[in-house]
Amino acid sequence: MYKYRYKLKTNLKEADPDRIKFQEKRIAAFKQIEDRLNSLYPIIDNSKEETIAYYQENPSSYAVVTPTDLIMEYLDDIETLLKGKEWKPYKNNTH
Repeated sequence: MYKYRYKLKTNLKEADPDRIKFQEKRIAAFKQIEDRLNSLYPIIDNSKEETIAYYQENPSSYAVVTPTDLIMEYLDDIETLLKGKEWKPYKNNTH
């Protein structure tokens, strides 16, 4: 049975190079996502320092220096997508 599976995968790979390119591109996107997320750390630190400095200069202020609430909502959405709670097209995808 495993020999059949291997042959099937080989035949699919040979028969549909566009599908293979598509899948490779989708998998490679994870490295890009990781790189972008890692590049956010210094930006977050800088925004935090700017916020601290602003509030030290303006102690009575209620100004939003950086929209942390919105950022948290975006992060929640990203977590939801990655955990697959709401978006699972691959289950029914016939592409």
